[in-house]
Amino acid sequence: MSKKIIFMGTPDYATTILKKLVELRYDIVSLFTQEDKKVGRKQILTPPHIKQYILDENINIPVFQPKTLKEAGIKEIIKAFDADLIIVAAYGQILPENILNIAPCINLHASLLPKYRGASPIQQCLLNKDKYTGVTAMHMEAGLDSGDILSLKYLKIEDFMDVEYLFNNLATLAADLTVDVIENYENINPIKQNNAKVSHCGKITKDDGKISLDDASNVIAKFKAYKFWPGIYLESGLKLKDIELNETNSINNEGEILAINKTDIIVGCQKGSIVINRVQQPSKKEISVTDFVRGSHLNIGDVIV
Repeated sequence: MSKKIIFMGTPDYATTILKKLVELRYDIVSLFTQEDKKVGRKQILTPPHIKQYILDENINIPVFQPKTLKEAGIKEIIKAFDADLIIVAAYGQILPENILNIAPCINLHASLLPKYRGASPIQQCLLNKDKYTGVTAMHMEAGLDSGDILSLKYLKIEDFMDVEYLFNNLATLAADLTVDVIENYENINPIKQNNAKVSHCGKITKDDGKISLDDASNVIAKFKAYKFWPGIYLESGLKLKDIELNETNSINNEGEILAINKTDIIVGCQKGSIVINRVQQPSKKEISVTDFVRGSHLNIGDVIV
């Protein structure tokens, strides 16, 4: 008998998982997502990515957008669907205990738990220069990402991978893992997390994007991790929009221009150096770094910080 599923999710990570379930004709009885939000300078009311997918594809799934799952009547609505499972992926709200008790709640968390419980596991694995990441399917409980593990899928992190690549590929892994867990749920023996290996990661703020040119490998790690948002920028507010690692061993004056080439410049960090291709000054358009250097009358030996 087909399981009845309530799905809870908000961004494109969640959309990728739901899309897979829809394509495989699982019985999705309802979707819970965040409220529409005003976006951009014109403050246009915009639905979450997953709701837009439902609308664009004209999929007949009831959509609910409560401000909080603690609202009066929400528990009764969820209970009335008589779901076998509640699948949760980047929903953006903590599920209260009275919801967790309605049906088994399974979260698809984008890390190899117990590593990186919390809001930014994909960024954190890049910041820490991990060799592997992955997705964990876990039973939800009152604690944050602390429930028993049902299954995991691994992904080897290569040098070229950034936050955008990992988001997309981990979402695909999570979709496959969701199907595996649904199909084999009754035969899975959950495993308790090892609390001795727990680590946490918080919400990212704009301030996290501010960098110093101390260590080239750290600068590149932050560039990869914060490419979506907030980006990386220097003390002056200059955003580094497109950079690459040059080398990791040299000792330099922080921010010194070591070379000016036809399409890029090489800038020294206290340790190592980076190639800068494109930049953006505060309140201005993104430009090539050579245009920036020319317009700012900078030469080899000058400092860019």
